[in-house]
Amino acid sequence: MFTIPPFAQLKAKVGFCTDADAQRSLRANHLNIDDLAALLSPEADKHLEAMAERSADITAQRFGKTTQIYAPLYVSSFCTNRCSYCGFAADNKIERRILSLEEAESEAMLLQQRGFNHILLVSGEAPAKLGVEYLEKLALLLRHRFAAISIEVQPLATEEYARLFAAGITSVAIYQETYDRKTYNKVHLGGMKSDFEFRLDTPARAAAGGMREVGIGTLLGLADWRTEGLALGLHLAWLRKNFWRTAITVSFPRLRPAAGEFEPLCTVTERDLSHLIFALRLFDPDVGIILSTREEARYRNGMIGLGPTRYSAGSCTAPGGYSDPEISGEQFAIGDHRSIQEVCAAIRQKGYDPVRKDWDAGFQLH
Repeated sequence: MFTIPPFAQLKAKVGFCTDADAQRSLRANHLNIDDLAALLSPEADKHLEAMAERSADITAQRFGKTTQIYAPLYVSSFCTNRCSYCGFAADNKIERRILSLEEAESEAMLLQQRGFNHILLVSGEAPAKLGVEYLEKLALLLRHRFAAISIEVQPLATEEYARLFAAGITSVAIYQETYDRKTYNKVHLGGMKSDFEFRLDTPARAAAGGMREVGIGTLLGLADWRTEGLALGLHLAWLRKNFWRTAITVSFPRLRPAAGEFEPLCTVTERDLSHLIFALRLFDPDVGIILSTREEARYRNGMIGLGPTRYSAGSCTAPGGYSDPEISGEQFAIGDHRSIQEVCAAIRQKGYDPVRKDWDAGFQLH
């Protein structure tokens, strides 16, 4: 089981790094966790341009001039958790909805017609309303129509992940939100998500269940971003060592406006986000890096080729929002409202290829 050192200890590790440490780590070919700490440190700020250049070179070497495109498909906004920062939190008075299998299939077909071949099924965490059986049935309906189906739902048991993999789901995204236990307890006020350890062990259970890919991440704006980056690197390295057959992605979502009007506990600028992305790319050249529509179009355009390898497009965060754009009850407000065609055009303008399919369900093992 993965264990995380005390957050204060990790923060001190980053703070002790010198300019010489940062420069040495920037030149290193194979980075360890000490190098990641150095590249995340304030001393590395002055070397951000050099980090960006190296990140771009490594990304091109490992991924070519490509960016994968996907869309989230929200199937339920019911949630039993009381997370201070989330629009779906149980305490928030929002219109809640769970899509029937027929409605979810219809939403998925709309995305397919718009050109998507990779979709991410998302729901609030309310297992009694939306559990493994629902996801299994929906996957069986969609598996032959999409190249890849991922899920971002409540944490499950290993055998449940194995069951969903057999049904055609190939990837699981499960974000710790924050690796700072003190902050975690402060913002998770109730529900299953308040169990720090259970959530921390979820990526390992998903990998053990046979998932082809597991995504981890931290919600920026809850705790010191430099320390979160180091904790994320430790988690990533542990997963690499123990589940080397499993592909890993990382995501760095920044807090967005949502019901409940939660205010970020700390500031994370676009420059900070870029710094974090470059550092993680140098630390793990092969990790997939996701930059979602939480960020504005201007910023996402500027980051094409510099580190991220996967972009969402044409996103909606309310169940049923693709067939009814006026529907209420979104999880959070998105920052980039462009269609898939507009996002793909921006990627091509930068000389990159927007990839809508990089996996065939025919390769799925049962």
